[in-house]
Amino acid sequence: MKRFRFTLRPVATMRAHRQLLAREALAAAAVAQRRGEERLAAVRGRITELEDIIRLSRQGSFRAAEAAAFGQAYRRERAAETDAQKQVAAARAAVETRREACVEANRQLEVVVHLEEKARTAHQREAQRVEQAEIDEIAGQRAMRLRQAFP
Repeated sequence: MKRFRFTLRPVATMRAHRQLLAREALAAAAVAQRRGEERLAAVRGRITELEDIIRLSRQGSFRAAEAAAFGQAYRRERAAETDAQKQVAAARAAVETRREACVEANRQLEVVVHLEEKARTAHQREAQRVEQAEIDEIAGQRAMRLRQAFP
């Protein structure tokens, strides 16, 4: 019997490669999301510190220049927070998109793997059938020889 050869092996290889690329893209998107969340946390920390400074500065005498500087800094930090929130939202969307692509790539690979398993099973059954036929042929020949030897 011929050796098993799966004709869709190149397809399986390509799909495995696509699955690997999808996993890597998902990991990169997850890292980008984590970094974005860290940036957002840092901005929020700076805002909290700035709020504390502004609160403490109001306890003493009023200095207009200081208050204006703190107000501008506070608005800049709030704008940075808004930008960071948008980046985190975009990163989360990218992670979800990459996750869906990864699941789809995995599904496509599983289809080819399942086809290979079915083909391998069919090949093994055929090999067993051919082997059994050969054994039956040998047994038939021996039985014929015995009948001829002992009429």
